[in-house]
Amino acid sequence: MPLTAKAISAAQPKEKDYKLSDEKGLYLLITKTNKRYWRLKYRFAGKEKVLAIGVYPEVSLKEARAARDKARQQLAEHIDPSMQKQIDQMIKHQESDNSFKRVALEWFETKMADKSEKHRKRTKSAIERDLFPYIGKRPISDIKAIELLTVLKKIISERQAVETAHRVKQTAGQIFRYAIATGRTERDPTRDLDGSLPSPKEKHLAAITDPKDVGRLMVAIDEYNATPVVKAALRLSPLWFCRPGELRHMRWDQVNWEEKRIELQASKTHQEHIIPLSRQSLEILEELALHTRHRSEFLFPSARGASRPMSDNAVRTALRSMGYDNDTMTAHGFRAMARTLLDEVLGFRVEWIEQQLAHAVKDPNGRAYNRTKHLNQRFEMMQRWADYLDDLKAQALTGNVISASFGAKAG
Repeated sequence: MPLTAKAISAAQPKEKDYKLSDEKGLYLLITKTNKRYWRLKYRFAGKEKVLAIGVYPEVSLKEARAARDKARQQLAEHIDPSMQKQIDQMIKHQESDNSFKRVALEWFETKMADKSEKHRKRTKSAIERDLFPYIGKRPISDIKAIELLTVLKKIISERQAVETAHRVKQTAGQIFRYAIATGRTERDPTRDLDGSLPSPKEKHLAAITDPKDVGRLMVAIDEYNATPVVKAALRLSPLWFCRPGELRHMRWDQVNWEEKRIELQASKTHQEHIIPLSRQSLEILEELALHTRHRSEFLFPSARGASRPMSDNAVRTALRSMGYDNDTMTAHGFRAMARTLLDEVLGFRVEWIEQQLAHAVKDPNGRAYNRTKHLNQRFEMMQRWADYLDDLKAQALTGNVISASFGAKAG
């Protein structure tokens, strides 16, 4: 006689486990502790076997019968239901191991370990908020470009956050490329999305470009009272005009003392980049080495521990302490300052300046310049730039800063 929901509810535990039979091998096992398990008894290859279907009431009578009918269909196709269940669970577990979320968290722990706490928090928050709810459970190898585009457009439509969408796309691309490297997928679908998002509005970070004001800034930096690490970072920021993140993460093994240059990977283009060292830069580096080289791999270690780089707010906070707020001068502003004055005052060729800024510069044939292109000229440019900053500082001290062009265009 078939079971009913009423009969199941009325059943009470006994001194020993017992069964309530349904039909076609299905039964409910009731334990002496009143646990209730659906089971299916069947024969396969001449042997009697039992398939565990689920726990009552999480699995209802109707659902248990549906599972029984599915198992009987498998038997008709000469498939062992118990073995198939193990295979399905193994596939599900494997897909879970290769889910976007699992790979993303692995990437985060592997590739973001040396980044600043602020950057780590912002990246973790972005993937948890904007990616995991939509593609987190998906096998990373199954995710298509259209799925990712839908997620990115959702960020723009709901929050009008175009820049955030671009950052999330970039982060997703790093995760997919990590998955390729570790054998979890074969393609990075973000590559197919180039040009699919609206361009973010260009932000011009505050920078001082008037020679008189630059001279006063150089004096302020010289007179600023700070730790040796922060003081060196402040003094080298205008001399090198690299990206603030590149400055903070510079390591001593990237300093080529013999060739008088720093060799690193540009953070934005991911290409090899060289910073020629002027006489002034070398003097600052030699002094800094006495403070940090013996205790940290970083030129500018954090005050909280030598195993990580200086805070990304260190230079900005120093500028603000000197009286330069975010609307007047930023750490990134040293790049615009150099770009403007090297071109408009010192007269250097724009492609040399752009290459020294580690921008993606191409030659007349459309090929990207390699890192050593125009290196001799860039050495000369960096020394003249350092001397010019010294001149501006000296003139600021005497109140006689001039802004006229320093000669014709360098050829």
